[in-house]
Amino acid sequence: MHATAPTCSALSAQLAEPLPGTAAPAAAWLCLEQPGPWGREGLTDSHLDPELGRELTRRTEGTGVRVQLIRRPGRHADTEPAAPREVLLAHTGPGAGWLRRSSTRKPGELLDLDFSRIAAGEHDGWGYADADPRLLVCTNGRRDRCCALLARPLLDELGDDDRVWESTHTGGHRFAPAGVLLPSGYAYGRLDADTAIRALDGAADRTVELTGCRGRSSWPAGGQAAELAVRERTGERGIDALRVRATGPERFTVEHTDGRRWRVSVREHRLEPPRPNSCGKDPALPEAVSVTAVTA
Repeated sequence: MHATAPTCSALSAQLAEPLPGTAAPAAAWLCLEQPGPWGREGLTDSHLDPELGRELTRRTEGTGVRVQLIRRPGRHADTEPAAPREVLLAHTGPGAGWLRRSSTRKPGELLDLDFSRIAAGEHDGWGYADADPRLLVCTNGRRDRCCALLARPLLDELGDDDRVWESTHTGGHRFAPAGVLLPSGYAYGRLDADTAIRALDGAADRTVELTGCRGRSSWPAGGQAAELAVRERTGERGIDALRVRATGPERFTVEHTDGRRWRVSVREHRLEPPRPNSCGKDPALPEAVSVTAVTA
């Protein structure tokens, strides 16, 4: 008999792959409720009109807006095609972030959005303001089995919490259960129920939960790691307290709203030994970011 190969998430955890600097960069998130099953490519492989999915992908490409399908946790029976669907729209910019909510019976209406303006922080009055944070948990098992096998028990533990949505691929199967908080854009890996609740409750109080935090999607990988390093060093938890600015290759300045600043050097490198970044893929060397210096 052949031993069952470890999953990508089990290998990542066993090899202590670092989480900081692994969030999928995105200035804004557009989340459309789509009941029923999801295939590997949710936008074009679900019961959403695939032409609409392709056009949403085309129009948001290069804008900094990331499009997700979402659904309520639990059974995924289809609804009538014309049934109203929830839509969440979030901008992640520190000090300028927002979460808007609406519903639609015609998802094609989303093509009327100006994605460049959304990425720049302008919602132009779309929908209505939503003060409650939302946690998107990836459960797209057709993309990677870890996302279903590990996220579903987490969702069962979280129970009937209307702040939590299932989501298509949020990036980082090997960190499953993986989630993203909106509107801040902080991503999390190896989530458990206690951490998820602390992250949601903290976000409501405008603070960051650092356990399992992969970084804020507002920043590139190096900037994510730089910000988290400053938070660990200073104990700063305010969601909007820090700004990150690239000052050179692998160099960042992290600025506090009170005027303090830190120079952070990072090193982007690949990790040994090779391991699959996703279940079923060939082994590869994943990219990682290490912070090498923090100076005030």
